[in-house]
Amino acid sequence: MDVLIASGIRLATPLTLAAIGGLFSERSGIVNIALEGLMLFGAFVAATAAYYSGNPWFGVLMAAVAGGAIAHIHGLVCIKFKGDHIVSGIAINILALGAPPFLALALFGTTGSTPEIGRSLRTWNVAWLDSLLGAYSPLVYLSWVAVPLAYLLVYRTRFGLRLRACGENPWAAETAGVNVAAVRYIAVLLSGVFAGLGGAFLSIGYGTSFVRNMTAGRGFLALAALIFGKWTPGGALLACLLFGFADAFQMRLQGVGQIPPQFVQMLPYVLSMLVLVGAVGRARPPAALGRAYDREQSSAGG
Repeated sequence: MDVLIASGIRLATPLTLAAIGGLFSERSGIVNIALEGLMLFGAFVAATAAYYSGNPWFGVLMAAVAGGAIAHIHGLVCIKFKGDHIVSGIAINILALGAPPFLALALFGTTGSTPEIGRSLRTWNVAWLDSLLGAYSPLVYLSWVAVPLAYLLVYRTRFGLRLRACGENPWAAETAGVNVAAVRYIAVLLSGVFAGLGGAFLSIGYGTSFVRNMTAGRGFLALAALIFGKWTPGGALLACLLFGFADAFQMRLQGVGQIPPQFVQMLPYVLSMLVLVGAVGRARPPAALGRAYDREQSSAGG
């Protein structure tokens, strides 16, 4: 049981980081289904930077930078050019399926994976946690800290008030003197940074290299957790833990009995579908989520 709990916590980490990133973006009114692609880019850049520098922390830093840079593209399309948020997100996800393998081929001569890094992120031993659940990667602790920090930022700061105002009624926020475009850009950049960190955990925090399509839908699971958690940090964390434990459970079930492994591997994704079905009608998204903002339009005509 202890092993299952520890594994579930680790597997929930990339989901939590990506979900917190998505929280900032969607609370500002920008739909971000590009979390999957942002995580993939983060995972690849983290492994590549760590391999060439020999420093995994440099890889983590570059993953955050890469996630923010790719998210900036999403922000330009959605905020400046008022493009469709869903189409932009899908385009980034498709790009993430092809660009990392292409770059891996150019750099390492193979599209399947990057070379293993010489030194991955070391686990941190926290005395009272180590005796209960074991040692964890620093990024696990970062995901735990990110949740209360996100709550304080969104609900207890002036920036958070402006962020939520932009997601609920950007026209009213503009009237009150808020630069809606700037707030939304910052929110989208934050989503990219956190999603990139989630990808870095997969490649150099939980593993030792980047493997093609290694996120395996975790970005979409993070988005599902965010919706199920009603766009709140605490709710998203609980949903991510639920999916993480489901993933850990399916790993333990593989090879047990006569159940085909493909059916066992479906468990987290089937659970996410059931969770979303149960959340429909009860989770209220920000009122202006996905709506292009034009300061010349009235809230009624937006």
